[in-house]
This record gives sequence, C-alpha cells and structure tokens, in this order.
Amino acid sequence: MTQSATPKFGIGASVRRKEDAAFVTGKGRYLDDIQPINSLFGFIVRSPMAHARFTINNTDEVRSLPGVALLLTAADIADLGDMPTQLVLDQIDGSKHKVPPRPVLERDTVRHMGDSIAFIVAETVAIAKDAAEHLDIDFDPLESVIGIENAIKDGAVLVWPDYGSNIAFHSSMGNPDTTDAAFRQAARTVEIDVVNNRLVANYMETRGCIAEYDEQSERFTITLGTQGGHGLRKVLCNSILKIDPARMRVVTPDVGGGFGTKIWAYREYPLCCIAAQTLGRPVKWTADRMDHFIGDTQGRDNLTKAAFALDDQGKILGLRIRLYSDMGSHLHQFAPGIPWIGASMATGLYDIKNLYIDVIGVYTHTVPTDAYRGAGRPEAAYVLERLADKAARDLGMTPAEFRRLNFIAQDALPYKTPTGRLYDTGDYSGHLDRALVKSDWEGFGVRAEASHARGKYRGIGMATYIEACAFSGSEEANLQLDESGKVTLLVGTQTNGQGHATAYSQLLAEHLGLELEQITVIQGDTDLVPNGGGTGGSRSIPIALPSIDVAGKKLAQQLKQLAAHQLEAGIEDLELANGTVRIVGTDRQLTLSEIAKSASDKELLKAYGKVQQDENTYPNGTHICELEVDPETGVTEIMRYTIVDDFGVTLNPLLLEGQVHGGVAQALGQALHEQTVYDENGQLLTASFLDYTMPRAADLLPFDFETRNVPSTTNAMGLKGAGEAGTIGAAPAAMNALENALRSGAGVDHIDMPATPQRVWQAIQDATG
Repeated sequence: MTQSATPKFGIGASVRRKEDAAFVTGKGRYLDDIQPINSLFGFIVRSPMAHARFTINNTDEVRSLPGVALLLTAADIADLGDMPTQLVLDQIDGSKHKVPPRPVLERDTVRHMGDSIAFIVAETVAIAKDAAEHLDIDFDPLESVIGIENAIKDGAVLVWPDYGSNIAFHSSMGNPDTTDAAFRQAARTVEIDVVNNRLVANYMETRGCIAEYDEQSERFTITLGTQGGHGLRKVLCNSILKIDPARMRVVTPDVGGGFGTKIWAYREYPLCCIAAQTLGRPVKWTADRMDHFIGDTQGRDNLTKAAFALDDQGKILGLRIRLYSDMGSHLHQFAPGIPWIGASMATGLYDIKNLYIDVIGVYTHTVPTDAYRGAGRPEAAYVLERLADKAARDLGMTPAEFRRLNFIAQDALPYKTPTGRLYDTGDYSGHLDRALVKSDWEGFGVRAEASHARGKYRGIGMATYIEACAFSGSEEANLQLDESGKVTLLVGTQTNGQGHATAYSQLLAEHLGLELEQITVIQGDTDLVPNGGGTGGSRSIPIALPSIDVAGKKLAQQLKQLAAHQLEAGIEDLELANGTVRIVGTDRQLTLSEIAKSASDKELLKAYGKVQQDENTYPNGTHICELEVDPETGVTEIMRYTIVDDFGVTLNPLLLEGQVHGGVAQALGQALHEQTVYDENGQLLTASFLDYTMPRAADLLPFDFETRNVPSTTNAMGLKGAGEAGTIGAAPAAMNALENALRSGAGVDHIDMPATPQRVWQAIQDATG
C-alpha cells in the first residue's frame, strides 16, 4: 500500500537530492568540463553512405597538414580486436548464429550511414575537421536495404552476402506443439500486427572520452561518461586492445543520462587510447549531436505479429508471437539479447500456459540497435497490451474485465511462466482496481461528451505490465570513517542522474546518525572501486542497497564497540545520533571524529557488505491514459494520466516518482512523437532535432501517481526496482487510448506508433473518406 510519512532519513523518507544544488547552478563536472593540459583532439570520419566500397587516396598528404598529429585508418590498427558481440543465441536448429566482423575502423566497405572510416587527431577540433575535409575518399556506392519488410523479401539486397540471407538469427521460446493444440481447440482467435518504432536515445550529454597513457607504468587512464567502468574496461582490454585490464583505469565524472546506450564500448574509446599512447599526449574526443544520431546505438525497431487462442469465456488458452527485430548492420554488444529478454516476458501478468515465440533478428543498412531504456520489456508489454485490448473489444468486454479474467491469481504466486520467469509477489487486480478509481474511469462518458461538444474525440486506455529487472548478482559496499568524522562509501554502480548519492546516503545516515553531507559516495573509478556491475536493468538500488545496508549496520556496531570502552558502557546501551556515539538517555558521548582518532584498531573504522541476489525482481502496475484528438489537425493532447505501481519497498518516494515520470515521458515520446526515418538509400532523414521530434514539457502534464506495494521476496530488502517501469506501461496505455478515441470518433480500426499529427489526421481521412 502507499507508504505513509517516515523519519528524516532511512527507508521511505522523501529526501531531496543532495546532488541537485551543483547541477542546477552549473557546478556539475561533466566530461566536457575536463581539459587535461597539452590535450589533442580527435575527430571520427564517418561514411556519408549506407553501403559502399571505399578507398582513401591521400593519407600521407593529410598527415602532413599543419596541426594534424595523427591519422588512423584500418591498416594502422590491424592488430586490434574487433568490436565484440557478447551474447550469441541458440537457434531453432541448435546452432549458434554467425557474428559478422566489426573492426574498429572499417577496412574497405561501410554498411550504414555514419560507419567509421578514419580517426584524425589534431591540435584543435577545428583543425581535425578541416583535415577530414581534405581526405580524398573514393566511394563505390552499393545497393542498400532498409526496413525489416524489405530485408526479408526474396531477392533482397544482402547486408552480408556470404551469409545468404538477412536473417541474423532465428531463435524460439516455448512449446509449439501445446500451443498449436491450444489454437486448434480455441473458440476464438484474435490477432494483431504492431510496429515498435526505432528510437534515438537522446540523453542530454553526448558521449565523449579522454584517453591518457603513462609510459612509465604502461597504463591507460580513460575518462568518459558510462554506465559502468568495470564492464567497459573488460571489453576494451580483453576484446579490443588485448591488454591486461589492470593496465587501464576508467574514470567516470558526472554523466548526463545513459538510458542503456552508454553501457557499451564504442569505437572512439580504443582509438583515443591508441592515439594517446602513440603521441604521448592526452587525446579528447567529444561527440556532437550528429555523431550521436549516426554513431550511437539506437533502440526498439520491431515488427510483431501476435495472436491469442481464447475459450468461449474469453480465457487465454495460448499465445503465439512472431517477432522480427532490426539489428542494423551489425550485431552490437548485447543486441541479440534484447528481443530475447522481451520474449521471456511475453505473457505479462496473464495466466497463459501455452506459448510459442519466434525471435528473428534481421540485418539492414542502418545504425546497429541495442538496449534502450527497458531493453525488450517495453516491446513485449506493448504487443501484449495492444492485443489484450483487441481481444476485449472482440469479446464485447471492457479492457478491465478481460484483464481480470486472465490475471494470474494472487494465491497462485509464486508463479512460473512458460518462459521460465518466476514471479514472486504482487496484487495485480488490486492495482488495476485502484487505477480505475483514481482515473475516474466510470466518469469518462461525461468527459467524452464534453469533448465531442467541442469538436474533439476523447479516448481512454489502459495497460497493465510486469517487468523483470535487478537481474541476479551483487555489489560490494566498502565503508570507511575518517578522522574528520565523515564516512566514505565505495560502490560499483554508476549514477547517470538517478540520485544514487542521495539514495545511498539516506540509508547510511539512518544507521550512522549522520547528515547526508557527512557521507561521500564514490562511484566511477576503477582504481578506487575494485569491482562493480554498473547501472542498467534498474539494478542499482535493489542490488547495491542490501550490501550498503549490511556494511552500514556493521560499521555502526563496530563504532559502538570502539566507544563502549571509553564510555564505560555496554554496547547495547549506546546509540549513534548527530555524529556521535552516546549513552542512551544521557549527555555522555563521543564524536565519530574522536572515535576515529583514538581507535586502537583502525580496521574497525571500515566495513564491507556484499549480498547476493539469485533471482530477478518483478515490478508491475497499471497505467491509464486519457486524451483528446483534434480531428482537424490530428494533434493529440494528453488530458489525464494515472499510474498505480508495485515497486515493493520504496526507499525514497521522491526519487522513485522522478524515475517513473521520466520513463513515462520517454514512452509518450515514442508513442506520439519520435521516429528514426531512413530513406530507401539508407540516408538518415531525422539526423538532428530539426527533424527528430522530441516530447516537450507542453506535451505532458502532471501525472497522478501512487504505489500499491507488495515487498519482493527475492530481494533482501523487499525492493523491486523502478528505473524502466514508466517506459513499459505508458506506450500501450497511450496507444490504446488513442485507438479508443479514433474508433469512437472516426471508425479508425488501427494505428501504429508514432501517432504523429500527420498520421492521426491521415488515419481519420482514410476512415471517413
């Protein structure tokens, strides 16, 4: 249930972010604020074509240009390993799929607009760009294939001709025989085809890196915005540079957003390292927004056909899905796993015993895709919830009735899905019912009539969702009290703006009797923090906090142990408060500074915690969207938005709500605004904010949000994770609402994302003649 008021710090306290003062006053320290003395600057030369053979004719001439320090082409870095694909799937025939080579710089053929051809290092960025203009590159254009439907046609242009097909992999999940049997005995079947549009992960701060090399120690230091330095170091060192990871330090300053896209190792990072080693000077590269649009991984991009087999009461007997996922030109670092993870969540909150899913990756001449906030789970929920609404309409049921009928019963939990997911806790009907009340679903008809009187179509739609996050694993928490009486936490997660310093500090402040400002949280330095899993999959709070909790309690007990002798008191009579250890009910106390200075055993000023989690957590909830459509312009306006979520135990309601708001905004951006558009020749037509539409403040409204929490049993503290949930529930809720409006107003049967004003207007014209 919704949590009530709680103490100043600790679990459940709405503590304001201590990081924000620096950020809002311009005192953050991002990559572009860092400028090592004597730095050189890199520029990546990218292909203007989607598919072409190329040769560079004048490398010596460009190398001799004033101010140019280095020009690297594929021939200069032939000893480097390829950019790796870390996840390879088992296919339906039992084989592993092939992984095409992806060198750090392309050797003779480019396969997407923005593909990397050369790297220029110069005294200034402007000189490097001018040198790039002097490069004489001959391109021999080749035919391109864009879009899943074109790529899988007979006779399609092949991205990798030696493979004989544009099918990157074909895997499956579930049991085809029992699913076929369910469809044969069904009283009714319901089918849907949906598009999950391709997105550009537009974080506020573009990528960049600074590489430095110390010849004496033979070590690299690379500073960059990432979602986890340890994993990135492993890929750079083991797969590409082929050096011992101990020879690299990764430092991450403040990071202006990640959304999954900053997890990965990108080509610019090893290039900067090689340049710094070669030149003996720091080398800095910073992406401009165009670099981001054509050089960073993109997200989503699925075509899906799904069908329910239903009995005569509307119960789901089986689910069949055929999912095509556009991989782009190469299999990026974790790309095959994204549709696979989504497929594993295909049954959602519903009691579906029989399931079969084809998961098919497809090559096209486009920027590679990989994880984007939610990473497969938003795509899965979108298909399922659009199909659920269609089933309800076909059966003459309300959306809520169909969902209630098919929800997993609360007394069936823990529940194992046919894809092997183990849901531990939840109250699915409970959050649905609460959302119906909060949204005043019953009063919608009156509001729809009022909209109609103003010449508008009004619609209402819902989505119920469940996601898997906080994947199995652990984080180490190391605490140390110094002689000033302040505590430092070292932990291997990585903030990208989520508020980790506040979240971790508020728990430690409760255990140690300190103010937030007396606790320093250190992340993002592989020399200081020995191990870390980084941030992704909503893992940081659920995975790190239990370890921090153990370390905090341990340190508190050790400080009482140190104080007990001097205060001549039993440990059980002591408490930590206001930066002291004191005897309860008296004024006899020692400050933490005094304890640290006088400690005979300095190891007692340190504490370590590590808690292993063996199973995922499963946040879930209901989103209800209400909107209006202007049939004259096609403009859609969100009028009301209601969210009731189950996140288990809530650490900080303010941070939690911020995460949900951000996720919903991104999902509504996908539903109504954003689309990555390539023309038939592979030119990216939406390569800047002039053409790629982002949601703005005026497109959103205050969300009505509350939690109805059931603690997790798989997490040591009952936490479930919340960083991606908003992206999972919002897009299907909005599109179900839009279809409701368009169907009642104009008889429109179906519309896909993004439902831009032009598309909405055209759908109305097509339906009304």
